[in-house]
Amino acid sequence: MRPETRLRIAYVLVFVAPSLWAANYVIARSAVGVIEPHALAFFRWLVALLAMLPIAWPALRANWPAWRREWRDLLVFGALGMWICGAFVYIGAKTTTGMNIGLIYAISPVLIAVASVLWLGDRLSPRQTLGLAIAVAGVLLIILKGSPGALLSLRFTPGDLWIVAAASAWTVYSLMLQARPTVLDPFARLTAIVIAGLVVLTPFTIAEAIVLGPPKLDTKTLVLVVAAGLLPGFGAYQAYSFIQKQLGPARAGVVLYLGPPYATAATWLLLGEQPYWYHWAGTALLLPGIWLVTSGAAARHKKSPNREGSG
Repeated sequence: MRPETRLRIAYVLVFVAPSLWAANYVIARSAVGVIEPHALAFFRWLVALLAMLPIAWPALRANWPAWRREWRDLLVFGALGMWICGAFVYIGAKTTTGMNIGLIYAISPVLIAVASVLWLGDRLSPRQTLGLAIAVAGVLLIILKGSPGALLSLRFTPGDLWIVAAASAWTVYSLMLQARPTVLDPFARLTAIVIAGLVVLTPFTIAEAIVLGPPKLDTKTLVLVVAAGLLPGFGAYQAYSFIQKQLGPARAGVVLYLGPPYATAATWLLLGEQPYWYHWAGTALLLPGIWLVTSGAAARHKKSPNREGSG
């Protein structure tokens, strides 16, 4: 494929990738009452693994003696990325809206920037500090439903708390990917993490099936599982990796900025979740906030091209 063609595809994927991530919020809400959270997370990543393994197998086999020593890291990554960021989202979807899932999750880039200061020794510039304040204001506006007075009697729904936990886990996951060395390329490493994630998910999925019953083998369940595995599981990760390779990490960051409006639009159009003024106002604050916080980080990554940023 010619370089010009790759660039065109990458620019198209900039607008496609956020829809693949947003699909997970629609799937999460659609799965309520159809398939239990751990079962959906387990089979989602099993489907994704079946798509990824043929591509990653040569690298995994060639580096097996070296990467098998990373098993502890892989189990931690699997617990954070596939269990907490998977099943917890589906648990949260029972008592919060898909719109709230997407908008609360949108704070992850900001949390990553802040945690980088505390953990990796990065520094927030005044511009990034301003962006942090704006983004946090946007999330609070959504959580408080536009009523500052509600802060005194603030009560999160259980679902909101599950999503906050998942977003926090994604922050730790992303930072650990940068901090922990590996002998694998990003795609092969992600495949190994998915394998570890399935190991972590297995006992929880079995326990869930014993207590609540096994998942129903019907068309709707199958569609949800395959969609979760191929869209946010396999497709979103591969689209983002392709964008990052062709356009660089700074331009790939546009995908993060498009996440909130895509999540709002998807849940509105597909689930009929009516957005209120505070959703749009919160999104209007989130977008420039995320941009201000992450643009400085992107510039530092351009100066440090060997720093891993796959996720």
